[in-house]
Amino acid sequence: MKVMIPVFVVITLIQITPLLDYLGQIFKPFMAYFGLPGEAVTVLIFGKAINIYAAIGAISGLELTLREITILGSMLTISHSLPMETAVIKQARVPVRGLVLVRIVGSLIAGIVLNWLL
Repeated sequence: MKVMIPVFVVITLIQITPLLDYLGQIFKPFMAYFGLPGEAVTVLIFGKAINIYAAIGAISGLELTLREITILGSMLTISHSLPMETAVIKQARVPVRGLVLVRIVGSLIAGIVLNWLL
């Protein structure tokens, strides 16, 4: 709740300003590959940069369909909390760049495939 509620409030406040529409227009072509509205980029940013709970808070602040939430959830399951998990991976002496790249690319591929299937 410590993360979800503040993120929900931030997304709700951003919806009042033209910022969310602006972000949506910028990312609309990229997010179309996944069958998502441009505004859904905020969910990916919060989920990948902070954690999965931040993404849940962001999803709650947007009006998304079940299909869109399924695609976002699948993408974030593969690749979430990148800064924190990268630090853990580094401590385990695993090649960080390769693993992060695999997670991000895998997430993008999953989003594209799910867009085709759903």
